Amino acid sequence: MLVMKPLTPIVTIAALFNIGAISCANALDLYVDTVTKQIYAEPGPNRVHMGSYVRTDDATVTKAESAVLTPSQHLPAAKTNDEALQAIHAELELKSDQIEALEEKLKTVDQGKMKPVPGLHYESSDGNFTAEINGRMQIDSQSNLINEVSPATGTDLPYELNNGATVRRARLGVEGTVLKNWDYKFEYDFSRGAGTAAAGITDAFVRYNFDSPFSIKIGSFKEPFSLEEATSNRFYTFIERHMSVNTFVDNPNTYKTGIGLNYAVPRWQIGIAFQTEPVGGFGQSVSSVNANGNQSRNNGSGDIGWQGIGRISGRPWMIDETKYLHVGISAGHTTVNNQYRADGSFSQVNATPGQNSGGMSFVAFLGTNVDRTNILNTGNLTSGPIGAEGSRRIDSYDRFGAESALVYGPFSAQAEFLRTNINGLGYSGEHLTGYYGYLSYFLTGESRAYQVRNGAWNRITPHRNFHWRGPGWGAWEFAVGYDYLNMNNGIIHGGEADMIRFALNWYPHTHVRLMTNLIHVLNINTRNVVNYNAAGEAVANHRSQGFDDANITAFLTRLQIDF
Repeated sequence: MLVMKPLTPIVTIAALFNIGAISCANALDLYVDTVTKQIYAEPGPNRVHMGSYVRTDDATVTKAESAVLTPSQHLPAAKTNDEALQAIHAELELKSDQIEALEEKLKTVDQGKMKPVPGLHYESSDGNFTAEINGRMQIDSQSNLINEVSPATGTDLPYELNNGATVRRARLGVEGTVLKNWDYKFEYDFSRGAGTAAAGITDAFVRYNFDSPFSIKIGSFKEPFSLEEATSNRFYTFIERHMSVNTFVDNPNTYKTGIGLNYAVPRWQIGIAFQTEPVGGFGQSVSSVNANGNQSRNNGSGDIGWQGIGRISGRPWMIDETKYLHVGISAGHTTVNNQYRADGSFSQVNATPGQNSGGMSFVAFLGTNVDRTNILNTGNLTSGPIGAEGSRRIDSYDRFGAESALVYGPFSAQAEFLRTNINGLGYSGEHLTGYYGYLSYFLTGESRAYQVRNGAWNRITPHRNFHWRGPGWGAWEFAVGYDYLNMNNGIIHGGEADMIRFALNWYPHTHVRLMTNLIHVLNINTRNVVNYNAAGEAVANHRSQGFDDANITAFLTRLQIDF
């Protein structure tokens, strides 16, 4: 008995579009090799008969033949068998690309539990233990086309932004499952600055997935706050996050240690977390809960800060995965550690390891990716000795966010509003605000992909991957947006700025992306930016003030590959 083995997707598609047996003196029998996937005009080992193809003018196709052949399968009149073969090869190549795109989408479908992604995959014979090795590399450049700022004074360095290139992120991680319902993730970023042994740790958690869409995780993971922050940096439309998201969520280090609860179904998602300070500080350019030092828990380092935070998002209007409206809200309360010396004074620098005074500051850069100078800067919001006139102390801060996004085929729009309220001694309702909005359009017809578990954006799958010798050009996206941040309010003078952004992104493959951004700063108001010293006295921030009313336009690029 002859048993046919399952064919590959390419052979299956070819069989589905089989022209059938056409009795004609000019009929051409074609065979596909199940091993090499090549097309032949003669039978042979491993070759499966695809059907009989005939060369004919459209006018001579009979009704019976038309019932068998679809319009895309009518072979044009040809002078040689080679031309007919080339036409069939082109048809099969198109179907092959479509199958590949469909397979990529199926690999990234999120059904409430961790799914393997393309990469190095290991699995035990019983399927109870799996491991996936993944990573990403983002190579950036920055060219400042217009860089008109005030000249430096005194001993200050030049105020203008620098041109250059950098490895923005270089991450390697492993994730997988244990005994079906447990999964884990560990990731290390080699591009982060040294400071502690754990300086580069991002995700490091263990999660249990119940039979329902509910899950619980413990370890280091992102705060559930903001649509843009919930989205992986592999899938951003613009190279850098918008200023308010960077300032209020990412710069304080969104990766914190604690316990998180998540419930996700296709139409809505909720995430709640109770967390403490991050796994490790990662450089002086970024603040943390202990703004002026590492996260040492040695004697004398002070109590750690805690927070409760959550986000609810959903798609109240939805036709399918290419037409829907997303909305969401976020909120969080974070306590801040302040440690005074025995004499009541407050140190603003980590002069002695393990003797961190803490406090909190909020900083922002202008959407650039190589020179990320903190042009807007509140300075430490705790200053001055205990009980002294003019002393201030931030005890906690509250964050609120509202988000919305519309996807309609290749078109999408996204916007967020974020606000941070400052609580503590010397403050009476001071708050910092920011918002952004942008429009995106895929010139090649793709739609933005949605990840159910996080209520965020997912990987873009081109309709046709780029091929040097083929008709595929990958996916092309154009976007334009507006970004605004205001950190001037009450006794806080951190500065204000807004800008416009343009993006042209090319996705030659699902895991390769080339991004180009043009940013133009519309206004910078830093003339009154002051920080407060240990005595509680206001001191002008010359570097920030040097960018007041500056004229800045920059061209940014990123080459990204991930697996």
